[in-house]
Amino acid sequence: MISEESPLLASTGHELIADRFTPRKKRWIMYVVSFAGILPMFVQATFVPSIPQIAKDLNSTYAAVSLSISLSILATAVGSLVWAAYSSFYGRRSMYLLGMPFLCAGSCGVAMSISLRSLLFWRFVQTFGCSGGLPLGAGVIGDIYKLEERGTAIGVYFGATLFGLAFSPFIGGSAAQYWSWRNLQYSIGLWGLFEMLLIYLSFPETSRSGALGIDKLTRRRWIHLTWVNPLSSLWLLRSPNLFAVMLAQALVLISDYTLLVPMAYTIGARYGITNEAIIGACFLPNGLGNFIGAPISGRLSDIVVRRWREKRKGLWFPEDRLRMTWIGGLIMVPLSVGASGLIMTYVGGPIGLSLNLLCLFLNGVGVDFVFSPIASYNVDVMHSQSAELTAASAAVRSIIISIATALVIPSIECVGVAWTYIIAAILALIGQGIIFLTIRYGDRMRASVDVGFTIKESD
Repeated sequence: MISEESPLLASTGHELIADRFTPRKKRWIMYVVSFAGILPMFVQATFVPSIPQIAKDLNSTYAAVSLSISLSILATAVGSLVWAAYSSFYGRRSMYLLGMPFLCAGSCGVAMSISLRSLLFWRFVQTFGCSGGLPLGAGVIGDIYKLEERGTAIGVYFGATLFGLAFSPFIGGSAAQYWSWRNLQYSIGLWGLFEMLLIYLSFPETSRSGALGIDKLTRRRWIHLTWVNPLSSLWLLRSPNLFAVMLAQALVLISDYTLLVPMAYTIGARYGITNEAIIGACFLPNGLGNFIGAPISGRLSDIVVRRWREKRKGLWFPEDRLRMTWIGGLIMVPLSVGASGLIMTYVGGPIGLSLNLLCLFLNGVGVDFVFSPIASYNVDVMHSQSAELTAASAAVRSIIISIATALVIPSIECVGVAWTYIIAAILALIGQGIIFLTIRYGDRMRASVDVGFTIKESD
């Protein structure tokens, strides 16, 4: 156990392990995992604009087909936990290779669906298969990057994946308007096949030698199957600091979903936009904000870690990285979402639309100024179990966000756009308050429940 005043020490042993790969090889690994990380975002976001066309083709209703969104969230949560848990036993590379066939089969199944029941089944298989992209990617970054490089790497990684999230509705809307939702699903299947070949041919196992569960077996068969409890990852969140930063992420991300999910119902209706492709294009400023904000915030969080470590003459407190979040959580996120609600209510025409798009951009930057440092913090303190922690946080966060998202349109109908967005801004401020408490009392929170934090030189 660690005491309340114990810092976490710099991982000299891990730095030596991280040097296994050349900078060029690390960049290639980052490219591959970022490409895989975009997949779950792309699968989710391209489907939403296609729902009216799917409902028409299947002789169903918008509400019935929308059930696949909730099912996808469930599949993503379950899949993240499964792939992350088994990656600690079999390795990151094996889980990537095992997940992609599920994605390919599921995508083809969705494309060939002729009933709602088959659509829901194959949609679950599809999202389950690609759901390991984010947690496995975070685990890989924890494997190959040193402490003071990790924030930049995480920032670039999440910048790429979140940009994919915002760019995808435009692709999905364009496909629904001018092409075919079935062809789009076939294309996703081909993407999964290409990713699987890319990983098989050029992606190495990044887990350190001897650290995997299968490496510790004295006797094993050529094909060794074992049971790993995927829900065990959730037990990591019993740590107060890990639960606190997960909750803070969720509260800040609610603002993002509040702006994006009802886009056709808010910006579309207010400014007379009915074309699905144009509505999808309105997501792009938010994606551009993600793309710019994530690497910048990651880089700055690395600088903050170095400076505070120098002040303490080499001692490292991981909560120092969280000091970067105040720019986004205290200023950019609440102001952008609150201002968007007021502008949408009181400012019409092209000026109102332009100002709303600017708010979407600022929100994208601000969310990443909170999200990226927290993601790096999770990898810092639990890099031996970073994939499992990322999956557990994503699973619980998805449940919180899905509940909040389901309340957005009823809230708009009840109290209006302005007050709904102001409520989202207040929630973001509460999340930032939780982060401040974690920075102030993080050492005590870590000491109260030790879940295997990175405290040894060789971790």
